[in-house]
Amino acid sequence: MNPSKALHGVRFAFGTLTVFPARITRWDRAAARAGMSLAPLAGLAVGLCAAAAGAGFWAAGAGSLLVAVVSVAVPALLTRGLHLDGLADVADGLGSAKPAEDALRIMKRSDIGPFGVVALLFLLLAQIAALSRLYEDGWARGAAATVISAVAARAALTLASRRGVPAARPEGLGAVVAGTVPVRRAALVAALVTAASAAAGLLFGPWSALHFALAVPAGLAVAQVLLRRCVGRFGGVTGDVFGAVAETSATVTLVALTLG
Repeated sequence: MNPSKALHGVRFAFGTLTVFPARITRWDRAAARAGMSLAPLAGLAVGLCAAAAGAGFWAAGAGSLLVAVVSVAVPALLTRGLHLDGLADVADGLGSAKPAEDALRIMKRSDIGPFGVVALLFLLLAQIAALSRLYEDGWARGAAATVISAVAARAALTLASRRGVPAARPEGLGAVVAGTVPVRRAALVAALVTAASAAAGLLFGPWSALHFALAVPAGLAVAQVLLRRCVGRFGGVTGDVFGAVAETSATVTLVALTLG
């Protein structure tokens, strides 16, 4: 990837996936390919901000539960809550048992149905509970988990943008990014994120390195199961599906880090 494409990609990734002031100068599939390939960088920025906020509350004497709440709230704020909204919409669409076109219409509505409310409730509870448990082992482990889960969430977006995954609609973010990332590049991104996670785990010992290395693929694998279900149910991906995939990957990664 040449520097010009990389710059457009960074702007695309940060401009679409965060609230950071990044002016998108190109809105086409080439920029989308670069942007979704570099999506984990946006996750790294979000994760570091969340970890820093958690560190501030930890230093002020807040308990692990409150620190976990802050660490979960910051990514929601830095993504305008779009990933959580996507998760809720996908839950409503899948739970509706309607044909694909009707389900997509349900997902486009601004309100949230019962399936979406339940999905949001349990997902946020799982994230907070997992991070609270990790922060009980010390701020460093909780902060590392916060960053890793945010990066894993965006690596799942890279995989969801790989070639062969169609868009469900002819318009919207899903139509722009669907099928743009070469399969080998998507796999390489996933491998690099897993390796980086293992390197972070080394700070806590060799067994933690293995633990961290296994947590990321677990999150990515479950996210791929959801992606496959959505493609089969809706005929492809949408912006909402990307949000659901990201939140699923982050949550499963966190839960996996608490096990063992």
